[in-house]
Amino acid sequence: MKPIEWLGNRLKIIDQTQLPGKIVLVELRNYTEVVAAIKGMKVRGAPAIGVAAAYGIALGAQNIKAENKSRFVSEFDRILQAFAAARPTAVNLFRAIDRMKKVVETTDDIPKIKQTLIDEAKRIHAEEEAATERLSQLGAELIKDGATVLTHCNTGSLATAGYGTALGVIKAAAKQGKKIDVIATETRPLLQGARLTAWELMQENIPVTLITDSMAGYFLSRGKVNCVIVGADRIAANGDTANKIGTYTLAVLAKENGIPFYVAAPTSTVDLSLSSGDQIPIEERNPEEVTSIGGIRLAPEGVAAANSAFDVTPHRYITAIITEKGIVREPYANSLKKVIIEK
Repeated sequence: MKPIEWLGNRLKIIDQTQLPGKIVLVELRNYTEVVAAIKGMKVRGAPAIGVAAAYGIALGAQNIKAENKSRFVSEFDRILQAFAAARPTAVNLFRAIDRMKKVVETTDDIPKIKQTLIDEAKRIHAEEEAATERLSQLGAELIKDGATVLTHCNTGSLATAGYGTALGVIKAAAKQGKKIDVIATETRPLLQGARLTAWELMQENIPVTLITDSMAGYFLSRGKVNCVIVGADRIAANGDTANKIGTYTLAVLAKENGIPFYVAAPTSTVDLSLSSGDQIPIEERNPEEVTSIGGIRLAPEGVAAANSAFDVTPHRYITAIITEKGIVREPYANSLKKVIIEK
C-alpha cells in the first residue's frame, strides 16, 4: 500500500476520508489541491503531512513561470505560506517547509531549483520510510509475546507514508512471531481508530478489538492491557508530547494503573526549539466534526461545540519515547538532545 506516491508531475494519494468503505485514489495536480487534501484530512498523520507537503511544494514550484530568481522566490513564498497555514501542530510540516526553502537558497538557476525540489521531496519521503521502519524494529523489543496493546488514533502506513510509528511497532512485533492482541480506541471525533487503525490491523491479520474512547479506563483498570503505545505530532525538548486529542487522558490512566505508556515517533517529530509542551500550537478544527459524524448531524442545531484536535501529554507520564535513533527515557531534556545532535 502506497498512501502517497509521486508520479513525476502529480501526486497520488489514498483519500483517507473514504476508508474503510472504499479505497479511493486521488491525483493532485497542483499545490492548492495538496493543501486542501491536508486541511481536509485526506492526508493526515505528522510524517505523512510532511511528505505530502514536500511533494506539494515541489509541484507548486514546477508551475511558477518566472524569468528571474527574485520573482520566483516571491511566488514560492506564497506556496510555503499556504502549506504553513494548513495544519499548525504537526512539526513535520514545518520541517519540510524549511528544507524546501533551503533548496531555493542554493542557486539562482531556476530549472535546477525545480528539479532539486523534487529530489529533496523524494529524499524526505525516503528518510521517513527508513526512520519509521527502524523505530518499529527497535520498539518491537518492548512488546512481550502474548501482550495486549492499547493504541489511539492511527499511526500506521497511512499516517506516515512509511512503515508506521506506534502501529509500526505493533506490526514489527507481530512479524517477530509474537502473539499480539490490540485494543484500538475509536478516536472521536473523526474516528481514525475505528476507520483506519482497525482496517490496517485487519489487513495485517493482527487481532484487534475496537472500543469507544470512554471504555479505555475500564480496560486499563481491569488488567486487560499490558502497555499503551501512541504516536506523536510534535515532541518538545523536555519530552512533552502533542498527539491526537484523548492521548493525555490515556497517559494519566496508564500511570494510575501502573501500565507502561510509550510514544513512538521519528526524530523529525522532535522540536528542540520548544522547551515544553506549553509552547506547542494546538489546532482548533471545525465544530461540525463534533456535532456530526459522516455528514449526519447528531447534536441539536445551535449547540456550542469545541474541537481541539490535539492535547499535550506531560513527559512525566511517558515511560519511553521510541525513535529510529534509539529508545530514550527520562531525563528527556538530555536524552532527546543526545540522539538528535550527537548521533
